[in-house]
Amino acid sequence: MPRPSVEAERRPQILAAACAAIASMGVPALRLSDVSKQAGVSSGTIHYYFETKKDVITAAFEFNLTDSLARRHELLASGKDSLAILHDLVDSYLPSDDLSVRAWKVWLALWAEGSRDPVLQEINERLYGQWRDVVAGVIGAAQGEGTARAGDPVLLANMLIGMLDGLAVQVLLESSSMTLATMRETCQAFVSGVIEG
Repeated sequence: MPRPSVEAERRPQILAAACAAIASMGVPALRLSDVSKQAGVSSGTIHYYFETKKDVITAAFEFNLTDSLARRHELLASGKDSLAILHDLVDSYLPSDDLSVRAWKVWLALWAEGSRDPVLQEINERLYGQWRDVVAGVIGAAQGEGTARAGDPVLLANMLIGMLDGLAVQVLLESSSMTLATMRETCQAFVSGVIEG
């Protein structure tokens, strides 16, 4: 099998490096030279794919959200019942390993930057909307299987996602009262006590 072209690999490599740099230093301090160093490529290579720092940041946010969604779609194909998938989705959302912590830090940067940038707001609306649709779809499927209580699956998804988002911020800020274990226990208790039928 022929090796994919370097060109096909380079853009994702740069965007993964941009996400790592954003997670470690934030957007305001980020320079394209930081991205090129992280990616192990020249600044010229960065400029071949992206004209400006804003272009890199915008593409990196979209890359991060798309990658996160792709990892969640793997859980949907697990063959488990919908309630078990919902519990797995909750666990997958926790900032519990290097990859998920990095993704969370990029999300936090997106939300901060997006509060002032309509392009980032659109990316968040579109891709985060897909995440809401995934969670609402799983809740609706669990309701159809008889393992979840009746109720508006979109409302329940918004409640669960709001809880996950808020608690994850506290975990990332290393709150002494909101550890990763406490976050998991709280969110899983919500699924078991409020959604599960």
